[in-house]
Amino acid sequence: MTFRNKLALVTGGGRDIGRAISIRLAKEGAKVVINYRGDEASAKETARLIEAEGGAALLHRADVTQAGEVSGLVDAAAAFGGRIDILVNCAGGLVARKTLAEMDEAFFDQVMDLNLKSAFLVTKAALPHLGEGAAIINIASLAGRDGGGPGSTVYAASKGGLAALTRGWAKELGPKGIRVNALSPGLIGTSFHDTFSKPEGRAATAGNTPLRREGRPEEVAAAVAFLASGEASFLAGVNLDINGGLFFS
Repeated sequence: MTFRNKLALVTGGGRDIGRAISIRLAKEGAKVVINYRGDEASAKETARLIEAEGGAALLHRADVTQAGEVSGLVDAAAAFGGRIDILVNCAGGLVARKTLAEMDEAFFDQVMDLNLKSAFLVTKAALPHLGEGAAIINIASLAGRDGGGPGSTVYAASKGGLAALTRGWAKELGPKGIRVNALSPGLIGTSFHDTFSKPEGRAATAGNTPLRREGRPEEVAAAVAFLASGEASFLAGVNLDINGGLFFS
């Protein structure tokens, strides 16, 4: 298996795309630390699915927008497996759809903290445990490419910022043998869109996609596994679009 004897830390790893990533990395042999904040039941189910297939998983609750809780998460990961070989910054969310006129400073900060500051805090805390050959994969978004849909401009800005961090960190950490890349998923069938997107809007977007469907979390997870593997050993600073051809960078 590709990641035998390796440790992966997946923030937001308990549900939706994060769950698919956690399961895929475990199937490839990695011990997986699954970070979650609120949905403990989903995180436990993710761990159960991994362990049912003979994999090893550790659940750790932490709000990754808080430095103190991030420190505890990284310490737990290091205790579970020593060196961190794969870090996936997947935690994030839209919070709500708000126009410029509707949002206030607190909302702006909340969305930026959730999607951008969290990746900074976790990556900085994990850095002492990342060595040569390690891989960091940031989950950005198509929204960061095209400005997002109605009421999602701050979310789009945060994901665009994450893509910029990816490029900067690739330059900074590459000489240490640490590869940093990103993925920008488009319309993926998850609870994110169940909550924030209208069915008719989803159908229209899927219909305008060259592949004529929504993506699946497992397809994003497969791309993460590739970027984390030795098969992607000369890829750094890449932001891979995974959107069925809806948008070309």
